[in-house]
Amino acid sequence: MLDRRQFMQVAAATAVLTGTPGKLSRAAARQTITQDDLLKFDAKGQVTLLNFTDCHAQLVPLYFREPSINLGVGAQHGLPPHITGKDFLTKFGLHAGSAEAYAMTSEDFSALAGSYGRIGGMDRMTTLVKAIRAQRPNNTLLLDGGDTWQGSYTALKTSGEDMVEVMNALGVEAMTAHWEFTYGEERVLDLKSKLDFPFLAGNVVDTEWEEAVFEHTKYFERDGVKIAVIGQAFPYTPVANPRYMIPNWSFGIREALVQKRVDAANAAGADLVVLLSHNGFDVDRKLAARVSGIDVILTGHTHDAIPAAIKVKDTLLVASGSHGKFLARLDLDVKGRKVVDYEFRLIPVFADAITPDPDMAGIISKIRAPHAQEIDRVLGKTDSLLYRRGNFNGTFDDLICAALLEERDAEIALSPGFRWGGSLLPGQDITVEDVFHHTALTYPNAYRSEFTGKFLKEILEDVADNLFNPDPYYQQGGDMVRVGGMAYAIDIAKPIGKRISNMTLTKSGEAIDPAKSYVVSGWASVNPDTKGPPIYDVVSNYISKKKVITVPENRNIQIKGA
Repeated sequence: MLDRRQFMQVAAATAVLTGTPGKLSRAAARQTITQDDLLKFDAKGQVTLLNFTDCHAQLVPLYFREPSINLGVGAQHGLPPHITGKDFLTKFGLHAGSAEAYAMTSEDFSALAGSYGRIGGMDRMTTLVKAIRAQRPNNTLLLDGGDTWQGSYTALKTSGEDMVEVMNALGVEAMTAHWEFTYGEERVLDLKSKLDFPFLAGNVVDTEWEEAVFEHTKYFERDGVKIAVIGQAFPYTPVANPRYMIPNWSFGIREALVQKRVDAANAAGADLVVLLSHNGFDVDRKLAARVSGIDVILTGHTHDAIPAAIKVKDTLLVASGSHGKFLARLDLDVKGRKVVDYEFRLIPVFADAITPDPDMAGIISKIRAPHAQEIDRVLGKTDSLLYRRGNFNGTFDDLICAALLEERDAEIALSPGFRWGGSLLPGQDITVEDVFHHTALTYPNAYRSEFTGKFLKEILEDVADNLFNPDPYYQQGGDMVRVGGMAYAIDIAKPIGKRISNMTLTKSGEAIDPAKSYVVSGWASVNPDTKGPPIYDVVSNYISKKKVITVPENRNIQIKGA
């Protein structure tokens, strides 16, 4: 929960950005944000942990709208990160229309984006990291929570090597992983060999010998404090992503193994134990309540941006957002092998307020130059705000589904509930790069097949249980599968098999018959023999034909039990 101390820390950290409500225009407020404001921090203790996660290979600034709906179930209901919009602002004491409100919520997003501009960019991130390291040269440790090598045109074309070069230059000191594994075992090991820092994934085990595939713990010393960093890769990788790409590796939460690693770190004299995790926030909240001896969990995977460190028993949970939007800073005062005090800030990487680091800017330019003509190619324009995040639908997902329906001549379209991909404001050009932000993966084939109505319901029920199972250990992250050409009702409070009802075809209003077959198109199938054109070509062709994209409000999903 968020206690008074945490609330006051958030209020103090955001005061320089929020200003006094009603006193400044949005344009004027934007001008008040400076690099010095973003770096303002009351240093504390011996250790400064810097963390980002889920950047999804975003090298340059972008727009990214946070979700307007992020439902929690069971014990997670009403707790961060399952608070959005105005409720989020109230919970964390943020002013509507402020820079922090723009960075962390969906409220008034298009208008505020026009005021505060793009966010992120690895050259800006580098500037912040270098400045903090200069302030705290013997105290700072920079950790990457994974989902770093995938999510852009250049990452796909270089099979992740562009991001290895960038992370080495940034000075990352350890990472864990998830989408990295979708390049396959051989490529992961190849890229790992090129890292200047450890790749920590203690829960990945060889299926034949039951031995660890990767290093699980790395020790660091900062100002006399011995720090153990334990890496935890995404536990459901072979389920959420193709098993055939990683046939010899087994994953899992492995709670007992995590406890064993923590106990070993403490026995080795660690003053501070940090779990660098890609479990997802709710999984890590449960883990923190069950595994003793972890001081800090730097949690990733679910893309949550929370402006306070959330305390569970004796463990601090830090959620540092996604897409390079934020740099999390946690200062820790450690005495007697215990955290006795801390200071936290989630720093928004406002691109216009930060001077790009010239060395990193040069690396990024070199990476992008061979692809510039293609990634900058304009396909069309959008009249609508295009975004992905949200439990049930996003307008860019609606665009993908529309493209699948038309280009693949299908009755129903299915698109996975991925949480990665930038946003586009009304009036913006849509480029090839924008499409790849939402579709750049190594198994892109857009299939066209026949599914029975019964099988369609089973798909929706299975994904809904992944999202709304009250036990976090059965949640795999991501959002609900997106649908085109059909409507349905969902009751999130019911058990698996009983959540989905009232499935209909949107064109005719006809009820979907469990025994009847329907032509369905989708993409990102985990099956190795999937046939069809790459989804990025399907979507690009559709946009090129339409020229102007307008996405109507999606009214096809009725939500109950929330």
